[in-house]
Amino acid sequence: MSTQACNQAQLADSTFVWHPFTKLKVPESTQPATRILQRGEGSRLWDVEGRVYYDGNSSIWTCLHGHGHPALIEAVTKQISKLDHVSALGLGNEQAAQLAAELCAAMSPVFSDGRVMFCSDGSSAVEAALKMLHLARRLRGEPQRQLFLRFGGAYHGDTIGAMSVSHSTGFHHPFCDLMFQSMTVPTPACYRCPHNKAQPERGVDARQSRRCEWECLAELEAVVDSAPGGTVNALWAESLVQGAAGFVMQPQGYLRQASELLQQREVWLACDEILTGSGRCGPVSPSVAQGARPQVVALGKSLSGGVLPLAATVVSREIAQLYEQPQATVFYHGHSYSGNPPACAAALASLQLLSGEHNQARQQALYAALEESGKLFWQHPNVGDVRQEGGILAVEIVQDFINRNPFPPQLHIGTRVCEAAVARGLLTRPVGDVLVLMPPLCTTADEVKDMAQILFDSLCEVLPSRSTV
Repeated sequence: MSTQACNQAQLADSTFVWHPFTKLKVPESTQPATRILQRGEGSRLWDVEGRVYYDGNSSIWTCLHGHGHPALIEAVTKQISKLDHVSALGLGNEQAAQLAAELCAAMSPVFSDGRVMFCSDGSSAVEAALKMLHLARRLRGEPQRQLFLRFGGAYHGDTIGAMSVSHSTGFHHPFCDLMFQSMTVPTPACYRCPHNKAQPERGVDARQSRRCEWECLAELEAVVDSAPGGTVNALWAESLVQGAAGFVMQPQGYLRQASELLQQREVWLACDEILTGSGRCGPVSPSVAQGARPQVVALGKSLSGGVLPLAATVVSREIAQLYEQPQATVFYHGHSYSGNPPACAAALASLQLLSGEHNQARQQALYAALEESGKLFWQHPNVGDVRQEGGILAVEIVQDFINRNPFPPQLHIGTRVCEAAVARGLLTRPVGDVLVLMPPLCTTADEVKDMAQILFDSLCEVLPSRSTV
């Protein structure tokens, strides 16, 4: 692209585009221009000026198999030439029907006879689930069960209902007046858990060295039991990893035990697997794979392989049956692009890739490469914890290793590290002072090693020696 065309693209972007989670700036601003990306292939992206970058966060956690994957492109091209769009209001299409069936099968036995409602993004999937669960309690004759529980630091999206079951001050505080009430339960987070008696140990994920009595489960039980008059509807849980909370990762077995505890009290479990599901951490549904029994699961992000917007609300037979009763009214909720045929075709192609032996081997190789590369970060004295779930590697930066003291947020350590990484050819975004690598599954071991080295060198640039304030 010519210099003039590049400048025109950047001017149009800074003048007319409102970027999510990004402060608006005037076109004449002295701030660096937004990088306009033009092309992607595999684990790499090119901008309009020809610079090449590793995609270290799978384009905000969506591009599962890599950019321009031929199987996904072929599936979308073939479908869009035959049927580009059709309403889901009383009409169906082959791709949506097949995808719903395959999702339920992949999430068996919990959802083997469930139902699927499609939408375009994760927030919408959560919103639909909230309304379904709210009305389902009324259909069960339990209208008092209106209270939803959420983890501390939870993030489930930016629509009103999704914000209401979140607990992220930075994202949602200005909108408190719009939200309904929900209750916070302790986050199962071993690294900063007040009940974890283990001392920090270099080279070890805090979940592996923890010394506790599962107090997080006891506290969940106490909150549920203290709620007045059986008013709790469901616990909303991000399965395995709380992304926006700082890539907090749950100890193995938590979801299964929490599910059993809730079942005994007739409280439902609702799992947000927008980040960790659809193959990012292995199975389509991590909660089901761990032995939990959620009544609803929200999927999104990598469901379509990142090719087209697609999300899904998957509900159990228990919930669906309530809406099949003769006295049940219509569930007045829907989306114009629900079950979009090309998007569903991409998702079917993604599921097929995930089930192939070659791709399963590649997936495990990526996990192993991330685990090995994660060891590099322990060389830096300001690294407090390195943790991994499947294709997600998180590195937490602290002032003091022993006391786990964070840096003051106004120093923006994580942001500065990632800005330094961009200059070296790696695109990724931190969450606070937690650095993240979440590359596409097509990424080779050598590429993962390169990404980790770039991120480590960038960390050393921002914090060249042990740093305290």
